[in-house]
Amino acid sequence: MESQEIKNLIKLMAKIPGLGPRSARRGVLNLIKNPEKLMLPLAKSLIQVSENIKLCSVCGNIDSDNICGICKDEKRDKNTICVVEDITDVWALERSNTYRGRYHILGGVLSAIDGVNPEDLRVKELIDNIKINEVKEVILATSATLAGQTTSFYITDLLEDMNVTISRLAQGIPIGGELDYLDDGTIGAALDSRKILNKR
Repeated sequence: MESQEIKNLIKLMAKIPGLGPRSARRGVLNLIKNPEKLMLPLAKSLIQVSENIKLCSVCGNIDSDNICGICKDEKRDKNTICVVEDITDVWALERSNTYRGRYHILGGVLSAIDGVNPEDLRVKELIDNIKINEVKEVILATSATLAGQTTSFYITDLLEDMNVTISRLAQGIPIGGELDYLDDGTIGAALDSRKILNKR
C-alpha cells in the first residue's frame, strides 16, 4: 500500500484534466523512480511557475510579465482581435503560424446550466480593448458548441453599434475528412460556410 504522502500526490495528479487515478498512479511511480531526472526538476519548475506566471492585463493570456509577449509584439496587428474561450485556444491558433493579430481570452462561455453569466467573462475588458486600440475587426473563435455559439451571438449583439467588422472562424469538414464519417451538424456547418470558387 502507498504511504499517505504518495496517496496525496496521486490525488492531486488525478485532478489534472486528462489524468485519471490510474494514469496519476503511473505518473507518480515514474517520478518516484526518477527523483533526480524528473521529480526534483518538476518540483522546482512548479514552484517557479507559481511564483512568476501572471495573467496578461490586456488579453488574459499567461506570461511572466503583466503584459504578455503577444500583446507587446509591435509587429502584430493591433487592429484585429481574435476572441477565444481559453488560453489553450491561443496556443492552438499560434501553432498554425497563420494569425498575426492579437487575442482576447474570455475565460469561458455563457452557460445557464453552469451559472456562467456575462459578468463572469472578460466581456467588459473586450469592449474596452476595442475602444482603446481602435480595433477594426473582431474574429469570434468560440467553439461550435451551443454555449460557444450563444456566447458568439451575445458578443455580436454587443458590438452591433460599434464601427467594427465581426467575423467568425469557418467551421466544417476537416482536411482529410470523409463525408460518410462526419456528423450532421459538421456537414451542415460546412455547407453554410462554403466559399464561391468562381462567379458567373
